[in-house]
Amino acid sequence: MTSPNDNSTVPESNIPPDDMNRLAEVQDSLREVQTLLAQQKRVENLVHRQDMPRHELIETMVHKQHVNALRDKLAQMSTADVARILEALPQDESLLVWDLVAPDRGAEILDELSEAVRETLAATAAMQISRRKPIMLNAFELHNGRLRQIPVESRAELAATQPIWVDVIGPSAEERAWIKEIFGLKLPDTDDISDLEESARFYIEESGEIHLHSDFLLDKADESRNVAVAFVLHQNILFSVRDEELPVFRLQRLRARIQPGYVSEGKDVLLDLYAADVEYSADALEDVYAALEAVGRKVLSTNVTDAEAASILADIAKEEDLNGRIRRNVLDTRRALSFLIRGRLLAPNQHEDARQILRDIESLDGHTAFIFNKINFLMDAVVGFININQNKIIKIFSVASVALLPPTLIASIYGMNFKFMPELDWSYGYLYSIALMVISVAVPFAVFRKKGWLR
Repeated sequence: MTSPNDNSTVPESNIPPDDMNRLAEVQDSLREVQTLLAQQKRVENLVHRQDMPRHELIETMVHKQHVNALRDKLAQMSTADVARILEALPQDESLLVWDLVAPDRGAEILDELSEAVRETLAATAAMQISRRKPIMLNAFELHNGRLRQIPVESRAELAATQPIWVDVIGPSAEERAWIKEIFGLKLPDTDDISDLEESARFYIEESGEIHLHSDFLLDKADESRNVAVAFVLHQNILFSVRDEELPVFRLQRLRARIQPGYVSEGKDVLLDLYAADVEYSADALEDVYAALEAVGRKVLSTNVTDAEAASILADIAKEEDLNGRIRRNVLDTRRALSFLIRGRLLAPNQHEDARQILRDIESLDGHTAFIFNKINFLMDAVVGFININQNKIIKIFSVASVALLPPTLIASIYGMNFKFMPELDWSYGYLYSIALMVISVAVPFAVFRKKGWLR
C-alpha cells in the first residue's frame, strides 16, 4: 500500500480555489501533526539507544505524552481537515492518525476521504480486527448508507441498537436470552441445521419468520470444510448464527462499511452474503486449478517413482475433496436462492440480484465438472505409472525365471539315476556340465538384452 501523496502536502484540488486562507490553515495543521509525529519517533529512537533499566517505562510515558498531544490537536480540527491530512500523510503516519480518530469520528471521516484512501484505511482496520479476539455478538446499523458495526457485550448495548443485521458466533445461553427478550426470536441451534432435506433447511414459520440453513465454505491451508450457518429473517432484521468466523462474513462487513448504498435492509445483506460465498468458492476453484496444473506437470513430464506417485495421489485427493466441497457449497446456495424466488420473498431488484447469483453458480458448475474430469485423468495417469513400475518388477522376475530354466533342465538330466550315462565316467564331465549351464543362461540373457526386455 502506498500513500496517495508522498510529498506530504494537502492536495489543493480538494480545496476550493477561492478559499486559500483555509488551505493555509490546513497546511499549518498538517505541519503541526507532522512535527508531533516526528518528535514521537525521535524520542522513541533516543530512548531505545539508552542503556537504562527503566527505558521501557520512560518510553511508555513519552509515547503517551505525544499521543495525547496529537489526539488533542486532531480533536480541534474539523472532519474535512482531518480527511485532508490523512490523504497527505505517508502510509505509516496516516495509519497512526487514523487509529486515533477512528473510534470517535471514523464514519464521518470516511465520507470525506477519497475512494482509494477510504478503501485502504478500511481494509487495514479489517485486518487489525481479524487479528483480535472476535466479539461473539455484533449488531449492524444502517448509517449514511453504510453498515456500522456495533460490538455487543451486554443486554443494554443490544437493546440500544436499531440493527438490520445481527451476527452471532457460538451464542451463549445468555446471549440467546437477550435476543429472545429484545426481538422476540428464539435462535436455532447450530447442531440442528445440517439436515439435507429441503423442508428442514428452508421454511417459513407461522409467525412469518423465514429460516434458511446454509453451508458456507471455509478453505484454509491445512484443511477445507463446510460450515453450517443459520439465517432467520424476522421483522426485517437478518439474524445469522454460526460456530466460527468465516472469510465471507468479514468480506461482507468490509464492503458494506466502505461502500454507500451497498445494502438497505436485511435481505440485501443475505443476498450479498450468498454472492460473496459464490465469489469465495470461485477463488477456491482457481486455487484448485493452480494446484492441479502443478500436479499435471509433475505427472506428465517425468517418470514417476512409487514414492512420488503416493505423494501425488495425496495431493489429488486433497484437491478432489475441496472441489467436492465447493460443488456442495454452491448447490446449497442455489437451493436457498430458489426457495427465496419461489416463495416470492424478494423485491424486484433483489429478485434480479438472485438471478445473477444463480447464473454465476451455473458457470461454476461447468468448472467443477471439468475439474472432476481432470482429477480422474490425473488419477488414472498416476495409477498407470504405478502399474508400469510394478510391471517392470514382474518383468525382471519373469526374465530371471526363463533364463534359469535351461540350467535347471541340464542339472535335472545329469541328476537322473540311470546306469549308462557316458559323461559320468568322463574326467571332464563336471566341467562340461557347468560350462553348458553357464552358456544356457548367457544365451537367453543376450537375446533378452538385444530385444530390450531388460530395460
